[in-house]
Amino acid sequence: MRIVDFNLLVALNVLLSEGSVAGAARRLRLSPSATSRALSRLRQATGDPLLVRAGRGLVATPKAIALQERVRRLVEDVESVLRPDELIDLAAVERTFTLRTSDGFIENLGARLLARMESEAPGVRLNFIHKPNKDSTPLREGLVDLETGVVEEALGPEVRAQALFRDRLVCVVRKGHAFDAGGLSRAAYRKSPHVVVSRSGLETGAVDLPFLPAGLKRHVRTIVSDFSAALALARDTDLIATVPERHTANLRHGMTSFSLPMPTTEFTVSMLWHPRMDADPAHRWLRSCVREVCAPS
Repeated sequence: MRIVDFNLLVALNVLLSEGSVAGAARRLRLSPSATSRALSRLRQATGDPLLVRAGRGLVATPKAIALQERVRRLVEDVESVLRPDELIDLAAVERTFTLRTSDGFIENLGARLLARMESEAPGVRLNFIHKPNKDSTPLREGLVDLETGVVEEALGPEVRAQALFRDRLVCVVRKGHAFDAGGLSRAAYRKSPHVVVSRSGLETGAVDLPFLPAGLKRHVRTIVSDFSAALALARDTDLIATVPERHTANLRHGMTSFSLPMPTTEFTVSMLWHPRMDADPAHRWLRSCVREVCAPS
């Protein structure tokens, strides 16, 4: 069995990040000559020059660019495994977290989450920002600490996920609507005017489509970007809104909700974070707060 020197992964991660032997040496607390020797060993191990001279600096080869993200994740995972748990004095923590989520989550669970956090860590601030897409770049770049949503294949492979609750779609209409008493047939659902939610603004990007029967056609009268807007329009018109049941409980107050007249797929809402935050004590506490708030009562 070939013995691998995992210290080389650390050196490679820093070298690719810095793009400079001198800069990497400072971060690794090694001499430039020792860092150069590490680069030589890495070149031999990978069969690639990795960093090549370009003027006064170094540039990464295509192989180095392809390896950079994988190497960074490996180093972060190893550091997380070897990092000991830390005790944290929550009352003394001064920190700001950013949670990227939907308007429905904030409307239904935001106040409870803030109260839960305030009771243990009054110095912690939680900022909510809108989630316009499934792009995991903000998590990867540290612009967002945590987010909620349905896990999809497009999500970055390094992102961690933990289920929070199950949800399902329901139809919602205003009080006094023709379907206020229920009894909506599949044909009536298809022919009636709908307001749908789509982050892209396109009918083909409607957020409920993955959970509806394949090939279902309906009369889409208008498209909005979030559930609160969809329900606001349905509240004052004859439009039908199809929204997640638990996610919009407070938003649907005073309206009539009923099951769709066709089979639909339930889905799981999860919280998502980058693995660099796995072992961070304050972030672990934040995740526990979110889990408790979202737990079935």
